[in-house]
Amino acid sequence: MSSPKKAKIIATLGPASNSEEIIRLLAKAGVNVFRLNFSHGTHEFHIKNAELIRKIEKELEIHLAILMDLQGPKIRIGMFENGSVILKKGAKFSLDLNKEYGTSKRVTLPHPELFSALKEGTELLLDDGKIKLKIEENKGKELITEVIEEGVISNKKGVNIPNAILPINALTEKDKEDVKLAEKIDADWIAISFVQTEKDIEYARNFFDSEIGVVAKIEKPSAVERIDSILKVTDAVMVARGDLGVEMPYESIPSIQRMIINKARFHRKPVIVATQMLESMIKCHIPTRAEVSDVSCAITEGADAVMLSAESAVGEYPVESVETMTKIIVQTEKDNLDFFQKEFENLTAMSESIRRTVDIDDIKAIAAFSETGRCAVNVSNSRTKATIFAFTPNLKTARKLALVWGIKSILVDEIFTFAQMTQIVQNKLKEVSLEYDKVAIVAGLPFRASGQTNLIHVYKIEKD
Repeated sequence: MSSPKKAKIIATLGPASNSEEIIRLLAKAGVNVFRLNFSHGTHEFHIKNAELIRKIEKELEIHLAILMDLQGPKIRIGMFENGSVILKKGAKFSLDLNKEYGTSKRVTLPHPELFSALKEGTELLLDDGKIKLKIEENKGKELITEVIEEGVISNKKGVNIPNAILPINALTEKDKEDVKLAEKIDADWIAISFVQTEKDIEYARNFFDSEIGVVAKIEKPSAVERIDSILKVTDAVMVARGDLGVEMPYESIPSIQRMIINKARFHRKPVIVATQMLESMIKCHIPTRAEVSDVSCAITEGADAVMLSAESAVGEYPVESVETMTKIIVQTEKDNLDFFQKEFENLTAMSESIRRTVDIDDIKAIAAFSETGRCAVNVSNSRTKATIFAFTPNLKTARKLALVWGIKSILVDEIFTFAQMTQIVQNKLKEVSLEYDKVAIVAGLPFRASGQTNLIHVYKIEKD
């Protein structure tokens, strides 16, 4: 409850951080959400980590969210006879459905559904863009390409196809098997990889419980183009700068990041900035100055959360990476307090009223009563300087809100009367040893009616 930062931290668990001791230290250092990356690790590995997270959550008396990140339809080539080949600029190279080992002339592309969608002139990026091929001819089951950017290509490297909406499902068969584990690991959020359109989100929702929040990972040009439509159907978005930086010009990523953050704020959806935030801390105990600026910029631009990937999963300094990120967030928020109060285009009448009430009455705390979390998210979107407490009877909501800017959740019994609500505020704030003269209570009447945030009440805390 005493953490001074408002932006949240997501940390990926992996071989460097899957012990009870390290997970506890990560939580104490400032992690709010733990990411379980289903591109790696066995089901047993993820189940064990989820159990440790819940054990430590109970021990520390905090709310921690579990983010289940699905691998998604990552396109990969097959295997080479000698493990790798050298592709020279101007050479012809084929991708086909032949299951035999690859050579310097060809390799398997084991995705038959793609061949009907790829046209002459389409560019293919291999191995995170290190090699570029251009399709000269599509023979139905064979793509004849010219090597535009040369290099060494090895087994099972990824293929990015930037300028096409591909006829593939948002969830692979592996994803569908993985997502069956959502209840077992008590997932609060599920991240959908390689989202192309809003239909991918709608399709994915059919495979897991509706209480679990959906994070749309924005890492393809088509998703950037359809960001408004995606934001209307998802619960949160992630600026996944890794594959996005392969599929789009790297110099455009900063402006795309700002645009997505602003769009997410417009639609009142939480937004995560991810990938290579403190990359040098995989091997070094301190970050580069450029990385410090990168994290700080994401916070200043209005991100709800910033994410660590390899830094906490396989790096040599997982705890130090979180401590560093916490320091950057706290300092940035301290230095930019006035900036966070700036007007946003889609600030609702309620959000504007909350902000003005806080400023005029010098309110230091807000109590947002929220069963589903929507009321608390709307309060968060106003980016007030007051501390935001989400009072909810729903444990799943309390955990999901660990992802959202500025929110500290307090679990309470169901509310039936206004008098009961004010008494709970009085009692709970005293329980957590927080001294406030008055608090702005935000709620919806009638109680239990979702989407009805229509009450702001300034309540004076009674002193003993």
